[in-house]
Amino acid sequence: MKKPSKSTERKSKTSIKKNKNREFVTITYMFLGMFILMMGYFAYFQVFKSEDFINSPYNTRQDKFGEHVVRGSILSADGKTLAETIVEEDGSETRYYPYGSMFAHAVGYDSNGKSGIESFANFNLLRSHAFFLEQVVNGLKDEKNPGDNVITTLNYSLQETAYNALGDNNGAVVALEPETGKILAWVSKPDFNPNTIAADWDSIISNTDSENSVLLNRVSQGLYPPGSTFKILTTLEYINENPNYSDYTYDCTGSISKDDTEIHCYDNAVHGTEDLKTSFAKSCNASFANIGLSLNKTSFAKLCDSLLFHADLPIAYPYQKSSFVLNEDSDTSATMQTAIGQGQTLVTPLHMALITSAIANDGVLMKPYVIDHTENYKGISVKEYKPSAYGTLLDETQAATMQEFMSYVVSDGTGSKLSGQSYEAAGKTGSAEYSNTKGESHAWFTGYASTEEKGTIVVTVIVEGGGAGSTTAVPIAKKIFDTYFNN
Repeated sequence: MKKPSKSTERKSKTSIKKNKNREFVTITYMFLGMFILMMGYFAYFQVFKSEDFINSPYNTRQDKFGEHVVRGSILSADGKTLAETIVEEDGSETRYYPYGSMFAHAVGYDSNGKSGIESFANFNLLRSHAFFLEQVVNGLKDEKNPGDNVITTLNYSLQETAYNALGDNNGAVVALEPETGKILAWVSKPDFNPNTIAADWDSIISNTDSENSVLLNRVSQGLYPPGSTFKILTTLEYINENPNYSDYTYDCTGSISKDDTEIHCYDNAVHGTEDLKTSFAKSCNASFANIGLSLNKTSFAKLCDSLLFHADLPIAYPYQKSSFVLNEDSDTSATMQTAIGQGQTLVTPLHMALITSAIANDGVLMKPYVIDHTENYKGISVKEYKPSAYGTLLDETQAATMQEFMSYVVSDGTGSKLSGQSYEAAGKTGSAEYSNTKGESHAWFTGYASTEEKGTIVVTVIVEGGGAGSTTAVPIAKKIFDTYFNN
């Protein structure tokens, strides 16, 4: 056997060395790439995600911050203190809510768990951006640092008006700016006093009826039949399917019957000959039941899904998803009931406010938010929260049409108590039956008002067992509009 030459051996060794070098370089670059990716994700996490994880209600380490920081205050947009920590001479701390139950569900509580802003802004309230040297001195003296304050978008005057206007009724009121998404008022009743929630806790949780619990935040968690406010969606679907919708006519005799199902107009009112806009303004059940029978159920369901039914809502508060169950297998009764906002359709007041907000804002929904900024205890800004768009729910033509129809509700329909004011109002009323007992209905209103000087505000109201929206819910909305535009 011929022995390899020295030249061949050198080439072989060189080749092996090159292969090893190539493998080493490949492995080095792989580890370098992994390191860069890891550091990139670490930077991304620190900038964009760390606060979400730290501020998660499931993060039990948050309360450790309280060992070194006095929990900051929560304030309204107009400077009212909504929650603060009072420190006694012996160092004991008491969380105090100056306005008691007025801001109960908006601000929340910080005892026996947390809710509301106290919960999702927990991390912000337990951080301290006091001057560095001041923190060092406090640490040497074994004293706590003052926590940062959370400045909300809540308007004290509107909250007070909404709270008092709802009175002793159970229900909910929410007000927001459609152009920014700022939440201005958030009221849910029945409510609780956050100052005494620890003492009242056993009696509160002993009520096993979750629907009547004072802890239920009805603005975002209360599911109700929408009643005639749902005719906004029925109208949109009819317009989508019928470009000649302006030719629609219906002769209302006070009721409509089909396949053993009979639908009556509210109080058996006879509306006579109507076009689509008049049917909407008068909230004619017979006409809308008739419209419902003509709609493509699959297309209707897709429209509702595009308007956030069965969808996650862009809100920090806990919420329930609204439901729409009409499909091609639904019978005549379900179809007619659904078209007028009854049947199995359920919505939250917040959801109706978001749909209304998109309409008022030319089809674009802004993400609702309730924290404007945080600042240290000396008032120096720490972090600001800016308006951001969720997405386009309606095109401009659809939004403009619904603006026209909702304005007609005020000028010539069931929202007439809002006409002739210093502001231009638009909206939709509703009376949603919730039992088989005749006359038992929730009263709804969802709408908006605007002036050139102050812009636009959306208000959604539900009064449980309130009857007609036009007589119960509209006056509540009017008080809020009056406060916003006239004070």
